[in-house]
Amino acid sequence: MHVLARALHPASIAVIGGGAWCVAVIEQARKFGFQGPIWPVHPKADQIAGERAFATLESLPAAPDVAFVGINRHSTIEAVLALAQMGAGGAVCFASGFTEARAEDEQAADLQDQLLAAAGDMPILGPNCYGFVNALDRAAIWPDQHGMTPVDRGVAVLTQSSNIAINMTMQRRALPLAFMLTCGNQAQTYQAEIAASLLDDDRITAIGVHIEGFGDLRKWEALAHKARDRGVPIVALKMGRSAHAQAATISHTASLAGDDAGAQAFLDRLGIARLNDIPSFLECLKLLHVTGRLDGNGLGTISCSGGEASLTADMAEGRNLHFPPLNTIQKADLRAALGPMVALANPLDYHTYIWRDTQVMTQAWTAMMAPEQAVTMAIVDYPHTDATDWDCATQAALNCVARIGRPFAVTATLPELMPESVARRLLEGGVVPFAGLHEALAAVEAAARPAHPMADPVLLPTRPDADCVLTEAEAKQALAEFGVRVPQSVVTTAILARGAVTHMTGPFAVKGVGLAHKSDHGAVRLNICADTVVEVAMDIGTDEILIEEMAGDGIAELLVGVTCDPAHGFVLTLGAGGVLTEILRDTVSLLIPASRTAVRRALGGLACAPLLAGYRGKPAADMDAILDTVEAVQAYVIANAADVGEVEINPLICAPDGAVAVDALIRKAQS
Repeated sequence: MHVLARALHPASIAVIGGGAWCVAVIEQARKFGFQGPIWPVHPKADQIAGERAFATLESLPAAPDVAFVGINRHSTIEAVLALAQMGAGGAVCFASGFTEARAEDEQAADLQDQLLAAAGDMPILGPNCYGFVNALDRAAIWPDQHGMTPVDRGVAVLTQSSNIAINMTMQRRALPLAFMLTCGNQAQTYQAEIAASLLDDDRITAIGVHIEGFGDLRKWEALAHKARDRGVPIVALKMGRSAHAQAATISHTASLAGDDAGAQAFLDRLGIARLNDIPSFLECLKLLHVTGRLDGNGLGTISCSGGEASLTADMAEGRNLHFPPLNTIQKADLRAALGPMVALANPLDYHTYIWRDTQVMTQAWTAMMAPEQAVTMAIVDYPHTDATDWDCATQAALNCVARIGRPFAVTATLPELMPESVARRLLEGGVVPFAGLHEALAAVEAAARPAHPMADPVLLPTRPDADCVLTEAEAKQALAEFGVRVPQSVVTTAILARGAVTHMTGPFAVKGVGLAHKSDHGAVRLNICADTVVEVAMDIGTDEILIEEMAGDGIAELLVGVTCDPAHGFVLTLGAGGVLTEILRDTVSLLIPASRTAVRRALGGLACAPLLAGYRGKPAADMDAILDTVEAVQAYVIANAADVGEVEINPLICAPDGAVAVDALIRKAQS
């Protein structure tokens, strides 16, 4: 097992310090039912929180499996060194004032380096870390209240925020929390490593990670591989923004990709679904605990209210969910259960006249559980006054799972209308008790994300000082050497323009050289004939001009761009191109290297995809040529990863017989 296993599943605990936080750790551990020895360490106290105290670490009966170090940051370093030398399993470093405080304290980073040196090979959590609660083994290394209860199996949550961790332990949604762990500064032991260690425990059904920053991308890739091999789903609550290369404002790509595109692309690549709020995050973990990943995004819903049926359909709009139409067998079974007065559809309003008839409710609800639906939901809101009359719905749901065995959920439209006692009863019977319709739909969408084959490792970012911008002609020549098709062109002066186009075929595009946004300066003129090329060049007014043969009309215009994101690698952005790119904002982002299959799939998800496929009788674009261009751009970036900061083709003119880059930009570090 991973070296972390001993610390995370301890049989003995040391608590170093005598303050209120240390007292709380001892009290919480005993309250939670920890049966092993707890050894307080304090130079003067004889007893702390009812446990015999030891004056020094060296006087302990044995090396502890885990130690909570609740003393100041300077003393923490000394204690961690002693723990490592005596062979302890690991330490939770509670003290703050390390790298998270370097803006206020110049010594902070140096102290963290000293802490790492002291720990050596001994795992440490933190510093600036609350610790963890292990509900599987009743081990709470936690200096505060928490709302967890012992479980035999359940989900693990890892977060970089101790306060958010406390709040999540207080959830009243019947989510079986097996592990809550805070990571703090991740000075030595990273969030992804901890999650990978927890995958060795078969009692953990799913893992949720609250992420502020990824750090070492290779560790996350290793985690994703291991999770897929073990069949344990991971979902993320990703917060914060990467330090994206904001200097790259000269391109459309940098504006469109934004700060978060790299993070989302990385999660997509890892197969980790992302939730945007804590309630949906917890409900998704609950769903995964019961069902694992869903086998599709088909959703069936049943309620005794037309208003609820419409509400569900409206709230699902815009999500990657669909309501499969009822098949012939479903219609026959529903008609037999409900009679002729109910309009049969999905979502289904089954009316109220079968309410209280558990047998008929079961018959109707099971009829909705067709294979086309990855999950079926009954909308039920339990009143907080007297919910006795709603027991028929609870029992019908339990019957459905017992009889059919496919995923089934009972969903309250409002979170507070799913009583925890009912939720626990449903959960024990294999029914997902969703607290909130918004949360339920978000959870189903996330759990239904297809698990695509694992991609190759991402191309890691390199130099951040890429501030040399090539001219358009230089950029096109560089990309052409890797296979990008570009128009025939020449760079010249206005005076020499007429002679420069003698051996070229008009009409021409005439562009100013040395301007970042040529269109904004009126420095792009199209469909210029040879006789007027000098006049147009003079009017543009730049020292040099670029003259190109016009590419001709295409089926569509695309943007193909790459930015170097310091936190996530090289972000490949594909989208609708042209002068309206930033208005349309029809883009998708991947990380390099992206396979041809992944690029094709991404292009198919664009709003402009129907144009590429041939819209309203028009011919389709040459998709192979488009894919060849994207591969060529990636090849250029991979070959020049040491100094490239940004690449952009906009637009790429896509025609039935090829694809031509009519504008290009490259930003590199100076050699």
